[in-house]
Order: sequence, then C-alpha cells, then structure tokens
Amino acid sequence: MPRPSGRYAALVVAHVAGMIDLVALPVWVGTLMQYFHFDAQRAGMLVTLYLLFAVVFSAFFAPRFDRIRGHRAAPIGFALATAGFFALSQTGSFGGMCVAHALAGAGTGCGLSFAHGAIGRSKNPHRLFAVSHLALALFAVVFLGGAPQVIVHAGGASLFILFAALAGTACIVTAIGFPRGSSSAFSATGTARIAGTPLPAGCWSAIFGIVFMAVNQALVFSFVERIGVTRGFGSPKINAVLIAVGLVNLLPPLLAALLQKRLDARTVAIAGPVAQAVLALTITRATSFAPYAVATALWVFAMIFTHTFLFGLLARIDTTGRAVASTPAMLMAGSAVGPILGGALIVHAGFEAIGIAATVIGAISVLFMLRLRGVTLMSAPLDGAHATRAS
Repeated sequence: MPRPSGRYAALVVAHVAGMIDLVALPVWVGTLMQYFHFDAQRAGMLVTLYLLFAVVFSAFFAPRFDRIRGHRAAPIGFALATAGFFALSQTGSFGGMCVAHALAGAGTGCGLSFAHGAIGRSKNPHRLFAVSHLALALFAVVFLGGAPQVIVHAGGASLFILFAALAGTACIVTAIGFPRGSSSAFSATGTARIAGTPLPAGCWSAIFGIVFMAVNQALVFSFVERIGVTRGFGSPKINAVLIAVGLVNLLPPLLAALLQKRLDARTVAIAGPVAQAVLALTITRATSFAPYAVATALWVFAMIFTHTFLFGLLARIDTTGRAVASTPAMLMAGSAVGPILGGALIVHAGFEAIGIAATVIGAISVLFMLRLRGVTLMSAPLDGAHATRAS
C-alpha cells in the first residue's frame, strides 16, 4: 500500500487534472473560436457540454462515495477523460466535438468526485485542499505561459492532446496511489452515517453559494481573452496577463492554509461573491489595459481562496465525505452555465452585459452564504477533524 505522502500526491494530481477548466477556460474557448471557427455561442456550448456531463456523473457518484471503491472508480474515470480529450484532437466537426466533450466530462466528473471525497476524509481537509490548489496554480503558470505558444505552432488540436496527457497521468497515479479504505492518514473524521441520512442543512447553503460563485467564475473567465482582443490590447499583453493569473494564483492556497484558524470560513464565504462582482465589473467595463490586467490577474484568486475555506467547512459539517465528493458537481454545475450564458449575452448585448449579470449572480450567492451564519462550529481537535452541528 502506498505511503500517506504517495496517497496525498495521487489526490493532488487528480485535483489538478480534474480542475483544468478552472485555469484553461480562456485558452479553451479561444481555441475553439480561433482554430475550429465556432462562434462564441457554439464554443461556449461545447465547454458547457463537457461541464454538464461532469456535473451529472459527479452528482451520481458523490452520494455513493462511501459505498464504491474509489481506488478503482477514480482511474476508470480519468481513463474515460483521456479517451475523450484525445478524441477531441482527432475531430473538427461540431457533432464529433459534442460527443468527445461529453465523454471527457463524464470521466472527469467520476474521477474527481472520488478524489475530492478522499481529500475530505483526510485528517486536515482544508490544508490538503489548499495544497491541491497550490499545485493547480503552479500548473497554471506553466500551462498559461506555454500552451498558447504550443497552439500557435502546432494547431488547436494540440490543446486537447495536452489535456489528454494530463488526464492520462491522473489515471496512472490514482491507479497506483489512491487511498484504499481507512488508515491513520486517511481516517474518517466522524462517525459512520446511517444509510439514507440526508446531508445537514448547512451543507446545502454552502453548496448553492458555491454553485453561483462558479457561474460567475466561468461566465467572466471564459471570455477575458476575447474581451482583451476586442478592446485592442494585443495578444502579447493578453498572454502576459494570463501568465500573471497563474503567478497570482499561487497566493490564495498559501494564504488559505496560513489563515485557516485565523479567519472564520463563514465570513470569507460572504466576502468572496462580493469580490467577484467588483472584479467582473472592472474587467468588462475597462477601456484601458491597466485595470483590465489587474482585475483579470485577481479573478481566480477570489474563487480559490473562498472555496478552500468552504471545502474545509463542508468537510466539518458532513464527515462522511459525501458533501465534498460533490465538489465537481458544485463547481461545474455553475461552470456549465457560465460559458453558454456568457456567449449568449455577448451575442445579444455585448461584453458589458456579463458584468451586470455577474453582479446579480453574486448577490444571490451572498444570500446563500449569509445562511451559513446559522451553522455553529464546535472547537476542532488537533488532528484537524472538526465536529459540527447545525443550529
């Protein structure tokens, strides 16, 4: 059986592979539009299809997380994702793209659900999730710095070959190192549930708040590259901003880990959607490069920092791992709406409409986050497991 460090590493790699949409959306949508010649609405529809199937399969497997052997299900899921991404590199038709996006999304939703469920049952879910996001941020620096150049020289299909290689890596490492059953490093942080026990009420407030934050995340981030091009900022400057996104995103997981016991997760949850709304308005209304660049560089920061605290909070409210196993469904349900909604708004009302929509969606998210004030958290033991009760 792999050592705890090996199992941590397998889960971190799975997180990076499964959350690729969080960092790759601008390049993904831009590639579909520029190299495959789809308009904004069709490009958004394809990415939405990927995310929709990820949601469906995550929603199916998350409630069954504690009844299915994750060390088998996770690598099978990432194998399907690998096949789907490779198929994308071999087709240019819209119909073929639809099928391949659906297959890749289904595999990702399965594999990532079991990875997140295992992270939630580790001794310190908040910290391990922060480390996973740090790894994703490091990958983003490399990806956003190198992928656009690779695509220019090798064509749009090369993007999906890169995705397939990443999913294939996750398949291999989860087959080798995924946690098997309970151990001192991956013990359940609470009592076993009775079959059919519903999730605590506080979970649903956090889940819906995250969903609406994810809508905003994808709504704006899918089109930041196109916004910059339309405003005439030029590809070199826009690529530099995307690299800056990766560099800035190194900070939120580090800060979230350091501030785990200094900030109340419920306060962070309210501040996150507000920050998103302010940044969205800046990105979509900026007519000069500086405010656009700063707001874009900080865009993913708000989501990563807030969600790290919410992941730890959910792991404390529901100790079975089911709530955090649904993390892909939460994020991608929102992300599935974002690209197609953004594409439709751009076609009919322009980029400024995205900023207005993001403000309204952010207000809805805040309403759900405010309900977390009704969740009482009891003091946590030293190993990082937390007991909670809903008041």
